[in-house]
Amino acid sequence: MHKNKPKIYWGLWPVSMLYGIGASIRNKLFDWGMLRSRSFPFPLICIGNLTVGGTGKTPHTEYLIRLLKKEFKVAALSRGYKRETKGFVLASSSSTAAEIGDEPFQMARKFPDITVAVDADRCEGINLIQEKCPATEVILLDDAFQHRYVTPGLSVLLTDYNRPIYEDQLLPAGRLRETRNGKKRADMIIVTKCPAGLSDTEQESIKRKLQPHSGQEVLFTTMKYGKLQPLFANAAERSLDSLKKQEEILLLTGIASPDGLAKTLRTHCDKVRLLAFPDHHAFDRQDLQKLERMFGQLTADRRLIVTTEKDAARLRMHQLSNVLKESIYTLPIEVEFINKQETIFNQKIIEYVRKNSRNSSIHQS
Repeated sequence: MHKNKPKIYWGLWPVSMLYGIGASIRNKLFDWGMLRSRSFPFPLICIGNLTVGGTGKTPHTEYLIRLLKKEFKVAALSRGYKRETKGFVLASSSSTAAEIGDEPFQMARKFPDITVAVDADRCEGINLIQEKCPATEVILLDDAFQHRYVTPGLSVLLTDYNRPIYEDQLLPAGRLRETRNGKKRADMIIVTKCPAGLSDTEQESIKRKLQPHSGQEVLFTTMKYGKLQPLFANAAERSLDSLKKQEEILLLTGIASPDGLAKTLRTHCDKVRLLAFPDHHAFDRQDLQKLERMFGQLTADRRLIVTTEKDAARLRMHQLSNVLKESIYTLPIEVEFINKQETIFNQKIIEYVRKNSRNSSIHQS
């Protein structure tokens, strides 16, 4: 299946070489034990990537939450990117996206029966989760692949089908945070955002290019969209199939890669306008005025605003006009494994947690 090659800024390649030297030295210091990485006698699962943004970490973390919370007491620990607080914060029913970050806020809101916490110091965060929530049986480390001060028991590395690590380059010429050799630390590699009909032949081709080591699983997932949920209004949810071709949609995003979502919506509705902001963008009054102005320019009898769950977390912090409140819907995103590969993934995750959950407390080894 044809897809565009990732854009590389080759003029910045000399800077990328210097960046790569620095990243490689840091990794070697951990490998040699000169920088200390702490292990915990407790199930720790890391979900991360080698690239900056846009690989689908949050929906994959949520998949793990759904899988594990049926049997175990689950906690999710993140650094809380772009939050306005410092140190350790334990999410509560009154927490805001400003206090814990938009992705942790989303997880805490969707899964009130798990523990969600944020701390840039993952070691300290693990210790404080144990102290404050001693019944915890497994901790998910969200976006912690480069946080090598903690040694996870199992690491899941994500790479975007549309921008695989073997076609990317180091920052700032590309989006790699470290060299491709970093993938060796992963127990499983998941190729995300694949077309639903990805052929076995192309899967094998991708595996060959990734060059996994012996025993390193390579699996494939695609994005599955749920029903449109009203963000504020007391209205019914809507399936994407219920959208009419003559309706108009204004898609509001502050995510790394909005094109796939826009493409999906255009298969259901002829007129989709995109209002895109940078990833984790903090909406301000001018942004909301622009949103209302663009929404007012839509001419269809039926029109609506669609946004992501992550963006909705930040929109909730603002006072919006009634026109906007009545028109904004969120579109939930979940992941689905291709060719029923969830059997392999689920079994490996569950077996790891069961095998290592005999210790009922977390302490430094």
